[in-house]
Amino acid sequence: MNAQDFDAIWLTVKLASTVTVFLLLIGTPISWWLARTRSRLKGVVSAVVALPLVLPPTVLGFYLLLAMGPNGPVGHITQALGLGVLPFTFPGLVIASILYSFPFMIQPLQNAFAAIGDRPLEVAATLRASPWNTFWSVVVPLARPGFLSGTILAFAHTVGEFGVVLMIGGNIPGRTRVVSVQIYDHVEALEYTQGHWLAACMMVFSFAVLLTVYTFNPQTVRGREA
Repeated sequence: MNAQDFDAIWLTVKLASTVTVFLLLIGTPISWWLARTRSRLKGVVSAVVALPLVLPPTVLGFYLLLAMGPNGPVGHITQALGLGVLPFTFPGLVIASILYSFPFMIQPLQNAFAAIGDRPLEVAATLRASPWNTFWSVVVPLARPGFLSGTILAFAHTVGEFGVVLMIGGNIPGRTRVVSVQIYDHVEALEYTQGHWLAACMMVFSFAVLLTVYTFNPQTVRGREA
């Protein structure tokens, strides 16, 4: 592998780590609300969250490109704030990846929160624990498998993105060229040996992710077999 391959790997790890942290911060309250609410909006919010599972990534990338471009609503705001436009920048990649990886964080967390039930929360309330203390002392430990699955799956899904990152980030070395785009470049240039090394690393990484999820979170296996 050459220097550009290692740059792409580093940028991919940086992107996936950043996206995973933001997804934990944003996805946790959304997942808790979805698991506990009886609002009529639950179906609508659930559908929006799950949309990236069925929507072609190029479609999502296209509309994000329009929204964040110089003539889009987001682009107008960022330019007014002196931030320029987000397409073809690392922050733009982060935002697009967060939106595209939402279901991979939220759905495991939502299932973990829903599995807790009301009884532990009622017991905590009888002991005069505040909602904040109950969440951190009771809910988070009981939902640990969901946090583990969501974190691993969101990180891995961001690593494997192609369509969205290509639409939003383009192919700028050292700035937006991630591993998946680098593999595409190798194949397009008929550099199959270099492409094979990166693709093989992705295969090993993907297998390790799935092995970790199924080994340390057996509830995933039982849930799929149910």
